[in-house]
Amino acid sequence: AAAAAGGAGQEKQLAPTLLSFFIYNPKLGPKEGEEEKKILFYHPNEVEKNEKIRNVGLCEAIVQFTRTFSPTKPAKSLHTQKNRQFFHEPEENFWMVMVVRNPIIEKHKDGKPVYEYQEEELLDKVYSSVLQQCYSMYKLFNGTFLKAMEDGGVKVLKERLEKFFHRYLQTLHLQSCDLLDVFCGISFFPLDKMTYLKIQSFINRMEESLNIVKYTAFLYNDQLIWSGLEQDDMRILYKYLTTSLFPRHMEPELAGRDSPVRAEMPGNLHHYGRFLTGPLNLNDPEAKCRFPKIFVNTDDTYEELHLIVYKAMSAAVCFMIDASIPPTLEFCRKLDSIVGPQLTVLASDICEQYNINKRISGAEKEPQFKFIYFNHMNLAEKSTIHMRKTPSVSLASVHPDLMKILGDINSDFSRVDEDEEIIVKAMSDYWVVGKKSDQRELYVILNQKNANLIEVNEEVKKLCATQFNNIFFLD
Repeated sequence: AAAAAGGAGQEKQLAPTLLSFFIYNPKLGPKEGEEEKKILFYHPNEVEKNEKIRNVGLCEAIVQFTRTFSPTKPAKSLHTQKNRQFFHEPEENFWMVMVVRNPIIEKHKDGKPVYEYQEEELLDKVYSSVLQQCYSMYKLFNGTFLKAMEDGGVKVLKERLEKFFHRYLQTLHLQSCDLLDVFCGISFFPLDKMTYLKIQSFINRMEESLNIVKYTAFLYNDQLIWSGLEQDDMRILYKYLTTSLFPRHMEPELAGRDSPVRAEMPGNLHHYGRFLTGPLNLNDPEAKCRFPKIFVNTDDTYEELHLIVYKAMSAAVCFMIDASIPPTLEFCRKLDSIVGPQLTVLASDICEQYNINKRISGAEKEPQFKFIYFNHMNLAEKSTIHMRKTPSVSLASVHPDLMKILGDINSDFSRVDEDEEIIVKAMSDYWVVGKKSDQRELYVILNQKNANLIEVNEEVKKLCATQFNNIFFLD
């Protein structure tokens, strides 16, 4: 950590960082002297061999020790002064551990830096969720750990873990993880019935003419409109698309991309479609038709698919085809010629409809409140707190302390089954309200200094009436 320049009294906040991340299986090196065989992946790799063995041994001991208190629910996390360790056993005997350094306040005393560790700042639930998503994302692209063992034993598993996590760990931005990581929800695009039916019939037509397509998902503006996948698979695919794939392909022509296409589309000559995965140039006879593989329904049927992502303007469609059928250049050209023109027209339809609806509903004023809404049944999530400006960071527009209160309220909710409401007055004069109703959760932050409880309640009722008028909140 860089020392703050100059006088005393200067404080510097150092965000939480990833200290280490490792995966081990205690059954692989049961004998003394073979401990190294347990370790399947260890980051940072530079760590000395004996220290790796010691850290893994310590985690094993903690897990075993806590088992004596609750045999069915193993340890989830361990709090220490300097860091916090998170444990996850996604498959039998395969343990994933993530060690996060607590945030630090750096002060200067007599010209020397003094570090104070903030032991209570990290929310267990948030970082446990991040760790679980590490596994889900690995599984989406590689299948289960067990599958790798079946494909080629420990050697193949180690190779796959190394290849995947070497890149994936660089994308974990632990300083901006919050309640949204717990939900790992899906933002849906609001649509009128007519346009929705148009999309539905477009998908049916495509699946018919491209008969090898098994599943389809349709997104607009990074929001989901339609998906044929199981929910749990779609939620992790959605996370991959919106945080990794789409941001890498931001169009250069951002400015003009949403203006509806010229009405007189001559034949099918002009369309804006292009592959985000697969061949870059369809006119090149040597073009490679390689698509990423994904694994879905791993719990029961275990399907291996090719992921074809095709985009026109703000609309993106994902076609998933059986991995045993390698897509040819001819198939890609056919897909381009059929899907491109229709998707382009559809994208401008959605855009027009959306703009009409926006005009009707009036200009969005900056409201007095910000909210996060999540529905456990369809994973729908809506947040006016986050502006996803960059691929790496979802920037919350409220103070971290308030985000932490939201996380605390969520932890309280998960302990009870019945509906409840929690109202908190924060130190900074903000009011924070959490409502849990049936399978839905709503968190509201109000900035009204002199409000009292009754007024806050009224405001939240008003919000529910305007934003969620079709959703029944139990009072």
